[in-house]
Amino acid sequence: MSATFMSREIAEIPQAAARLLATGEATRIAQALSPETIPFVVLCGRGSSGHAGVALRYLIETRLGLPVSASAPSVVTGYARPPRVKGALFVVVSQSGRSPDLVAATRAARAGGALTLALVNDPDSPAARASDLVLPILAGPERAVAATKTVTNSMIAGAALVAAWAGDRDLADGLAVLPERLDRALALDWSAWGADLEAAPAAFVTGRGHGLGTVREIALKLAETLRLPALGYSAAELRHGPRASVSAGTPVLALRQADAVADGIDDLVRDLRRDGLRVQACGGPAGTLPWLGDGHPACDPIAMLVPAYRAIEAEARRRGLDPDAPAGLTKVTETL
Repeated sequence: MSATFMSREIAEIPQAAARLLATGEATRIAQALSPETIPFVVLCGRGSSGHAGVALRYLIETRLGLPVSASAPSVVTGYARPPRVKGALFVVVSQSGRSPDLVAATRAARAGGALTLALVNDPDSPAARASDLVLPILAGPERAVAATKTVTNSMIAGAALVAAWAGDRDLADGLAVLPERLDRALALDWSAWGADLEAAPAAFVTGRGHGLGTVREIALKLAETLRLPALGYSAAELRHGPRASVSAGTPVLALRQADAVADGIDDLVRDLRRDGLRVQACGGPAGTLPWLGDGHPACDPIAMLVPAYRAIEAEARRRGLDPDAPAGLTKVTETL
C-alpha cells in the first residue's frame, strides 16, 4: 500500500514546527498583550483544536497566573446570548478557520469587548478576519481527515506565544530544540501499544497537567481512525468513577512528563499494573515505550503525539481501514 496522506503529514511535523518557530510571529503577538491589563482568557476550539486549547490553558495558568475559561459557541449560536468579556483575551484555535460556530463566537467576543486572537492555518479565513490579531500556525496543506501536523503546530504556536508573553526563557529554550526532538520521535516504535489495541473493545489514555491535551487528542484519534471507543482522562480522574470500567480487556496508555505531577502518574501506573491491567507507559521509571528522555515538560507531550500518531496510522492500515478517510467524516479543505 502506498503511503497515506496521514503518514506523510506526520513525517512533515518536524519541518512544520521549525518553519513556525523561525517566523517569530508569536513574539510579535505577545508584544500586544499584557497580563496586567487582561483579567482572564477565553479559549474557543473544537475537537483537535480544542485539545490544543487545553495545552494552552495549562501554559497560561501556570506561566501567567491568569484564569482561563473554555467558550461554548452554542451559547452564541443556539441561545443567542453574547458574552460579557470586556478586556479579556479571546483565543480561537481552528485548523481551517471556517467553522461557522467558531467564527460567530469570535465575532460575538469581539463585539463584547474582548481582544480576539486567531490561531489558524489559514490567515485569510473567516475566523482570522473576525479577529483583532492572527497567529498563523504555518502547518501547510493537510489532506488527511485525521489532523496531525496542524495539531502539533497549534500546540507549538500557543507555547511560543506564552513563552514570549511571560518572558519564560526556559520554555523558549525547550521550543528551540523541539523540531529536532520531533524528528527523532519519528523513529520511535510504539507498535507494542498498537498490538494491545488489536482485540480491545475500548481503550483509555491518561496523563496530567501539560499532557492532558495530548491525552485527549490521542483518544480522539483512536476513535476517529480505528473506530475504537477511547476515553482520555487525567490520572487523577481515572482513579475515581472511570476506574470501574478499566479491565484486562481495555488497555491503558499513560503519558508522563517530568514535572510536579509526574509522581501521581507513576503511582497510577503502578497501581493499575498491580491490579493486573495492561498499561503501556511513556516516560519515567515505569516507561515501557521507547522515548527520547526528558526534555521540557511542556514540550514533551507534543513530541509524544508523533509516535502515537504513527502507531495509530499503522494499526489502521493493518485492520484494512483507510486512515485518510474515517467513516462518516469529511475534511474542511485547507487553502495553505
